[in-house]
Amino acid sequence: MRRVAGEIGFTPMALYRHVANRDDLLSGLAETGFEDLATRLANASVPSNPERRLMKVLDIFLDFAFDRPRMFELMFLERRKGARRFPGDFRAGKSPTANFSTAALESGMKQGIFRKDDVWEIVFETGAMLQGLVMLYVGGRVEMPQKDFRALCHRAFGRYLNGIRK
Repeated sequence: MRRVAGEIGFTPMALYRHVANRDDLLSGLAETGFEDLATRLANASVPSNPERRLMKVLDIFLDFAFDRPRMFELMFLERRKGARRFPGDFRAGKSPTANFSTAALESGMKQGIFRKDDVWEIVFETGAMLQGLVMLYVGGRVEMPQKDFRALCHRAFGRYLNGIRK
């Protein structure tokens, strides 16, 4: 906390007036990241076609992960107080980012593009696939340019969508 305070030009006591401890600080940072990502998703021009919309959501997540890899890691992989949990928080609509994929999947199911299934499980599964791929890339376990990695992610998601297509 002292190092953080010094980095932002606060005294440690001033920082403690805003956050109680390291866990609160990290949770607050993660929530700021979720707000940023949700804003990117909300402001994006998304196609009406559910499959294309899901791929657009994928690209927005990838752009965020490439721009802010440590924030992405904090948001999705670090244990922290207040983190939303599957399935309860997701089914209650409390995930500001998962709701975008959910809407696209539900639309695809209503249109008969995707077979009827548990939309929240699908969102959770595709999120886990994306987070795993991104962490392998950020961790240096995937050796390819971002453009090629993005294409790999599109192919992986395409294979998944083929599996749920009606």
